[in-house]
Amino acid sequence: MSTAPRLTALDALHRSLGATMTDFAGWDMPLRYASERDEHNAVRTKAGLFDLSHMGEITLTGPEAVKALDYALVGNISTVGVGRARYTHICQEDGGILDDLIVYRLGETEYMVVANASNAQVVLDALTERAAGFDTEVRDDRDAYALIAVQGPESPGILASLTDADLDGLKYYAGLPGTVAGVPALIARTGYTGEDGFELFVSPEHAVELWQALTEAGAGVGLVPAGLSCRDTLRLEAGMPLYGHELTTGLTPFDAGLGRVVKFEKEGDFVGRAALEAAAEQAATKAPRKLVGLIAEGRRVPRAGFPVVAGGQVIGEVTSGAPSPTLGKPIAMAYVDAEYAAPGTSGVGVDIRGTHEPYEVVALPFYKRQK
Repeated sequence: MSTAPRLTALDALHRSLGATMTDFAGWDMPLRYASERDEHNAVRTKAGLFDLSHMGEITLTGPEAVKALDYALVGNISTVGVGRARYTHICQEDGGILDDLIVYRLGETEYMVVANASNAQVVLDALTERAAGFDTEVRDDRDAYALIAVQGPESPGILASLTDADLDGLKYYAGLPGTVAGVPALIARTGYTGEDGFELFVSPEHAVELWQALTEAGAGVGLVPAGLSCRDTLRLEAGMPLYGHELTTGLTPFDAGLGRVVKFEKEGDFVGRAALEAAAEQAATKAPRKLVGLIAEGRRVPRAGFPVVAGGQVIGEVTSGAPSPTLGKPIAMAYVDAEYAAPGTSGVGVDIRGTHEPYEVVALPFYKRQK
């Protein structure tokens, strides 16, 4: 039995803008409005406006909310100050990654966990189960928020024209309550594009007026609505992992080159600790495959699942691939055997439907903004 896709509060607005819609994790989402290349370039040089209301918000409140999170997640949540955020992972007992998350500390005893749309229910169920022994309430807030992101170098100016909040004082990975265009919002300096930008958590009934206010405020500086397609090429250029591609239950954070998110020094046990200690030890002695960047010498685009080859042998697999508007060439992220992972390694190619196309191995990210 197929269920109808869920609609965000901005659905009618996307359609009025002529968006090409797509089913993403059970949601009807805008893939692009016009040209995804133009949307991508606008975010890199000016600003883009995204509807991210498909993301899953889960709130933990109560005296032991932080203890529950320290047990449930691999990060050290007790060191997150009020108004700050942290990137972390939730892992299985065997160390496999269930999802990558951002945790916002909203108050003394209040935390909001933001999960990927495709994993929101899995994360909610896991947090509910893992928090059972603690004095905390786990609340499904997926319907309580719409999420609008404004990303790109012009985004601070656009937002500043609509809010009295201290944006200059708002650091990367921080969030504060404020009012934007008269709408109460949690203003977070986070994003998934490699650019400066903000994510605005608002009540769904305010989503349309906020989107329209941002659109008007950005009209003079080149702001455009941007869909999921350019969000993917932006995060790929920035070397940011996507769950289901660079991160899976078959990989630990150490396999993914993200061992730094695992904090063994925190107090008490946490789910997956023993398996992750073993994975850390293995990674220190003999690293398995490593995540690298690949830049095409030709024009053919590698896609997830394509084999990476060298000397006639399969040495890895592409996890994400796309044409890069910023570099002007196809790029990919791939897991390759450690001996082929050094930048500049020669003789590496991607098997694209039977043809071994040459690729250059590079360090991630492909693109880093000038601060």
